Amino acid sequence: MAFGKGHHLHLIDGSAFIFRAYHALPPLTRKSDGLPIGAVSGFCNMLQRYVEGNLGSDVTHIAVIFDKGSHTFRNDMYDQYKANRDAMPEDLRPQIPLTREATHAFNIACEEMEGYEADDIIATLSVQAREAGGRCTIISSDKDLMQLVGGGVEMFDAMKNNQIDSEGVEAKFGVGPDRVIDVQALAGDSVDNVPGAPGIGIKTAALLINEYGSLEELLDRAEEIKQPKRRETLIENRAQIELSKKLVTLDTNTPITFSLDDLEVRDPDPEKLLAFLAEMEFRTLTKRIADKLEVEAPVIEDAPAPAADAPEMLDLKDAVYTTVRDAQTLQKWIDAVYARGYVAVDTETTGLNEMVVDLVGICLCVEEGEACYIPLAHRSGGDDLFGSAELAEGQMPLQEALDLLKPMLEDDSIIKIGQNMKYDAKIFARYGVQIAPIDDTMLLSYALHAGLHNHGMDALSERYLGHTPIPIKQLLGTGKSAITFDMVPIDDATPYAAEDADITLRLWKTFKPLLHTKQVTTVYETMERPLIPVLAKMEMNGIKVDRDTLSRMSNAFAQKMAGLEAEIHELAGQDFNVGSPKQLGEILFDKLELPGGKKGKTGAYSTGVDILEDLATEHELPGRVLDWRQLSKLKSTYTDALQNHINADTGRVHTSYSIAGANTGRLASTDPNLQNIPVRSEEGRRIREAFVAEEGNVLVSLDYSQIELRILAHIADIPALKQAFKDGHDIHAMTASEMFDVPLDEMTPDVRRQAKAINFGVIYGISGFGLARNLRIPRSEAQGFIDRYFERFPGIRAYMDETVKFAKEHEYVQTLFGRKINTPEINAKGPHAGFSKRAAINAPIQGTAADVIRRAMIRMPDAIKDLPARMLLQVHDELIFEVPEDSVDKTIDVVRDVMENASDPAVRFDVPLVVDAGQGANWAEAH
Repeated sequence: MAFGKGHHLHLIDGSAFIFRAYHALPPLTRKSDGLPIGAVSGFCNMLQRYVEGNLGSDVTHIAVIFDKGSHTFRNDMYDQYKANRDAMPEDLRPQIPLTREATHAFNIACEEMEGYEADDIIATLSVQAREAGGRCTIISSDKDLMQLVGGGVEMFDAMKNNQIDSEGVEAKFGVGPDRVIDVQALAGDSVDNVPGAPGIGIKTAALLINEYGSLEELLDRAEEIKQPKRRETLIENRAQIELSKKLVTLDTNTPITFSLDDLEVRDPDPEKLLAFLAEMEFRTLTKRIADKLEVEAPVIEDAPAPAADAPEMLDLKDAVYTTVRDAQTLQKWIDAVYARGYVAVDTETTGLNEMVVDLVGICLCVEEGEACYIPLAHRSGGDDLFGSAELAEGQMPLQEALDLLKPMLEDDSIIKIGQNMKYDAKIFARYGVQIAPIDDTMLLSYALHAGLHNHGMDALSERYLGHTPIPIKQLLGTGKSAITFDMVPIDDATPYAAEDADITLRLWKTFKPLLHTKQVTTVYETMERPLIPVLAKMEMNGIKVDRDTLSRMSNAFAQKMAGLEAEIHELAGQDFNVGSPKQLGEILFDKLELPGGKKGKTGAYSTGVDILEDLATEHELPGRVLDWRQLSKLKSTYTDALQNHINADTGRVHTSYSIAGANTGRLASTDPNLQNIPVRSEEGRRIREAFVAEEGNVLVSLDYSQIELRILAHIADIPALKQAFKDGHDIHAMTASEMFDVPLDEMTPDVRRQAKAINFGVIYGISGFGLARNLRIPRSEAQGFIDRYFERFPGIRAYMDETVKFAKEHEYVQTLFGRKINTPEINAKGPHAGFSKRAAINAPIQGTAADVIRRAMIRMPDAIKDLPARMLLQVHDELIFEVPEDSVDKTIDVVRDVMENASDPAVRFDVPLVVDAGQGANWAEAH
């Protein structure tokens, strides 16, 4: 029977199920091959609970809808759409296709579509169900889907067991479902990077839409708005607001290739379902479902035991969290800290940028289940945007509290414990408190678990304590309507803040004893913990950036892009939007008839970097487009965006370094990222000209020379490479001479370039295909180069094989300094296996290089304490200092000595570490 009146469709938001399952459970791998399966396990359990609770009711049709890929038609409209989303965790990536298999195993329709989001498919199906006279329930809490509610379409939040109808939508947005997209268009969405109208949040947007009836009417009558700022915002940003509406409007006419009738509820095939669950080695779930289906459960050999660190669920209902409002009470807490000898400390602030935010409150915890919050700067009344707010009553004067806390926070006999203590150290430093000594639960986890999962507090709490902390969004809200922490009522702030300190103390007690057990005490004590104050000071130093130079470069890039567009149009024989992948694909493959065109399900050709690089050998146009894209990225990411990062008080840019960001120990620069400024292109190098020294000073750059190749020569024990480094030869020329039998005095730049590409490519496990693309030569020739390389340097192949073998046996690799980098997917099968092997091969080399520069940085403050030099930046293998002109030579001598001798008596390299130095008025001159 065709879908119609009396039928009820359930649409499950598959991505929501996946991410909830991933973040709610501790890491779990399949015992037989090490494949990560934690998210798959959670997904199957959630699906089974849903089936048991719903499919015996009036549900007649059902489907699980997934996102397919990250690029959709919205990215073609706006290339920054969802640009700030974090990358998918590496251990989740191979589990995504398994969740599709799980859905099929349950005999539930599973749908996704290239170029469209799951929300668009859900929108199309819900509208079709409504128009056919049936009902539709969307199993999701995603606010973007609330525009669909009404007329037989409702939502159900399975996590909170909460029905969402039209009244629920209005409670959230202040308008009915039919005006949700108007409100979203105005308020924007920081999660999806939808711009909206600056300064207008959900509440203000709802007020405006209710007053004017629709977004279009509001924009047409914007001149009538009395508030000047609001009026100007709407008039000046009309195009941006209209674009935002297009971005948030779900496509109810997605060209799906199936019908509602295809989604009819079907009974599972016991044999197929149980076979899948057994293959995943889910013993408990397999038995439970087999019992439900009244069939015999298959035998699962070598089923994995529960994870050793799988926690019992932590119950904090009896925890005592108090608010400290006076000096007498605070002193009692300080006395308790001295009696205990340690304390978990956390700060609450008005934002995330440590250089500009205000301190709002401080948390202390000395005993599990007992913590306090000291409110210092909460405000009440008024409005952040359109009014003023006074300090709330019932809190200590900020300076009085700091005067009491400072001696304890600086006392060497008291251990201060925190999560990401670099942040808190910078906050305290701005208020005159030098907190020390410190322990950091984030870095304890990093030393123990690098490569297994992320090390944020919420994730660690769920994985190791079995507790989901109070989400900050619950207090602050989200998007444009979010408030800052100082506007949170003190009674609401206390349980949230005190819980953080309590959880941090519990994590410390969990992780600290494991350092010795896991044999990473030296790594944590010599390369993680001591780096915190060094980075905090370096970040606070910042580096001066010349705004005028950036503006001139931005204009120059815009002009050059215009010139490239003209060239591209001439090569194409017509004008088109160079930034549109769809139009570019039509030019390349339909008009110019270049080879290799592949269309996705949306009908558009793929025009990614890999494809354009391949085509660049066939035609000039793809190469010009690559040049245009690079300039566009440089302009938007650096010359435009960097101007917004210049601190108004210091005139400098203060990047933040993530210590636990990369599994190998490399530091990651964020807000802004100063490590990814290209150095191979002239335009990229020019951006560094904007980073300048203060008057009377110069910038000094000291950079390890080919450190990873030197480490490879040592680890793989390659006599020819080791001797070349000892003799100070040009390593790339030497490699070319060895491989191609070309005497050094007859070396050509082209031959040396090929050897350089191979030298660095081999470290990263480059394939013949990848080398062919880099050198723009036939793949067979590139593979021949690689084969010859391993013939000349057999020790490298032996190192690779031994490293992979060790990783497969132990599921980790090590740097020369003992850092453990876990490789949980090394035994996985399928396309991800190659990546896992390459990562395992590279990790000891890159990780050892990262350890060397960490060790150098930790020793640097003592080495330069008597010099008028400041360490400003770390960029991969380079350290940058600001130094008075008359102290340059002395600084270079001291810093070079520290960097070249940053090893360890127990780790002596067979090759010398060499550091190159440069100086100049700006970074480009110094490098």
